[in-house]
Amino acid sequence: MKKVIHVPAYFSPVMKRKTKKVPTGEYKTGIFGGQKEILKKEDEWVQSGISKSEIDSARLAKDLEESIRSAEVDGFAVISVIPIISGSYNHESKIASGGTENKGYGGYGYGYGYSYTDSLLVLCSKDT
Repeated sequence: MKKVIHVPAYFSPVMKRKTKKVPTGEYKTGIFGGQKEILKKEDEWVQSGISKSEIDSARLAKDLEESIRSAEVDGFAVISVIPIISGSYNHESKIASGGTENKGYGGYGYGYGYSYTDSLLVLCSKDT
């Protein structure tokens, strides 16, 4: 008996540094006698989006391990792991008058393409 398990890959989160003001618990007296809380700046990393080209390899490895473990619990042995590769591209061409055309021909411009691991297929077998 054979079994195929599909393990999808996910793109990495894009992180950025964000500075925020945090209270210190201390106060100072203002010019007119009022109390003012003292704040300090702290940096933290927050997710600002998702990558369009970089796979979260740590998550993919964890998901693959869980899939293999699940198959082994069901009595299957892994025969192979097959990567499924996808690709994407972008381009922009300029026409002689200086305008922008996204038709991909004529004038000058740029273009690029890349591939990435879209998912993994785990082929398993079980003796019956």
